[in-house]
Amino acid sequence: MGHYHAVVWLDHREARVMHIARDKAAEALHVHATGSGHLLEHAKHIHHRAGARGGGHAPENPIYFDDVIAALGDAHDWLVIGPGMAKQEFMRHLKTRHPKLLERVVGVESADHPTDKQIAAHARAYFLRSDRMRPQLET
Repeated sequence: MGHYHAVVWLDHREARVMHIARDKAAEALHVHATGSGHLLEHAKHIHHRAGARGGGHAPENPIYFDDVIAALGDAHDWLVIGPGMAKQEFMRHLKTRHPKLLERVVGVESADHPTDKQIAAHARAYFLRSDRMRPQLET
């Protein structure tokens, strides 16, 4: 999958990873947290509960995040988007367990629940702007 750009939309239950090429349709790879033994297999939403241990937030799932990293593959630039706190937890996971991969992240943005086509369109526009502002490396 030697694409230069990849986008990941993620929450605590699933991630959709797309490798972006200018001339090809982006195909989504789906990574499910449940496949990694995630504690929230049947949860529909994650709500904050006052007084609950850990504040009622989803526990960190390093296996899930490692699966997402594997799906991103060797793409040079990563755009991380999603609702809630999962994207920040993913970034913390990168910082603590895979610090060399942090340099691949070119942006972290909030995004509710877009379709795969909307994710791909947003990523193409983002990378077009981003590439104009940064020098490109030879691959």
